[in-house]
Amino acid sequence: MTRLQPPQIDQDAQDRTRVRLSGSWVLATALPSAELLESFSGTVRKIDASGIQRLDSAGVLQLLRFASHLGLRDDAIQFREEHQALVCTIEELNDERPKAKRDYGFAAALERLGVAVTTTGKDIVALASFLGENLVKLGRLLHTPRRFRLTSTVYHMEQVGLDAVPLVVLLSYLIGAVIAFLGSTILRDFGAEIYVVELVSIATLRELAVLMTAIVVAGRTASAFTAQIGAMKAREEVDAIQTLGLDPIDLLVLPRVVALIVMLPLLTFIAMIAGLAGGVTVGAFDLDIPPQMYFARLHETLQLRHFLVGMSKAPIFALVIALIGCLEGLKVTGTAQSVGERTTSSVVQTISLVIIIDAMAALWFMQVGW
Repeated sequence: MTRLQPPQIDQDAQDRTRVRLSGSWVLATALPSAELLESFSGTVRKIDASGIQRLDSAGVLQLLRFASHLGLRDDAIQFREEHQALVCTIEELNDERPKAKRDYGFAAALERLGVAVTTTGKDIVALASFLGENLVKLGRLLHTPRRFRLTSTVYHMEQVGLDAVPLVVLLSYLIGAVIAFLGSTILRDFGAEIYVVELVSIATLRELAVLMTAIVVAGRTASAFTAQIGAMKAREEVDAIQTLGLDPIDLLVLPRVVALIVMLPLLTFIAMIAGLAGGVTVGAFDLDIPPQMYFARLHETLQLRHFLVGMSKAPIFALVIALIGCLEGLKVTGTAQSVGERTTSSVVQTISLVIIIDAMAALWFMQVGW
């Protein structure tokens, strides 16, 4: 085993800005090399490392950092030909340049807007494609009912429907009471507190009951669908289902879609009753409107079309919530972070789309005179 030569650094006699290195610059001599470089002082523009007999990755790293400390570029160090391959490898691993700062200019903002629009367009196309696939599979189920998963559907009906009843009733009751309070505050100035009955009934039946129910279900059920299917995708259970010759749509998606389409209208009806009950409570205790008088006024002024408008939106909201929740679950890539990202995305998408559809439906019903 050859004896290691100690590392040395000398200034060129003719050019004082040039230094020459010699000896062994390896891991075994890393400590004296570091002390030598720290003790060196002077202006350096060029480093001649062709005189180094032995060189390893530790030595290359020391010299690169020494050059960086002096404000020199990496090509300011002249290595021997046989050391170039090692130096190139270390230079790639030693790239400590800071990440480019985010550009907040107009062009960058326009670029981010374009990316967001493109991503949204792709999501819409994917949702439409997923809807078509589910409709085809649903038609196949009607042709061959034995493929329908009744037990799974009933289980999800209990999860998305019965378990959500207390929360839906509480929120709808409070919303109905709040609308009655706000209406009475304004109408009292005109001596028209009795019109609170119409305000609460029309607002609850047409908009608030179905919208609040859909938002609650979107936050509660869409996230559950995404997390459940996403966890199965992360554990490769979906791949195992396909390996067994089963269809993940039939097994995982359609039971959830059918369960939500059945249960959301029922939850909406319960929310309507709870919202009207909130109005009755405020009328009895704050507006001096007895329940008998309240119900009589409700019977005289309430029209069936308000009820039908609210109920007609429930199946559409249920379909949107179920499809987005399941689709985002199937998009999980296999990591826990992906499950969390997709769960958040499903909640945001479902709530946003439910509100957008509700606004468009309100405008449409207003134009047709409903």
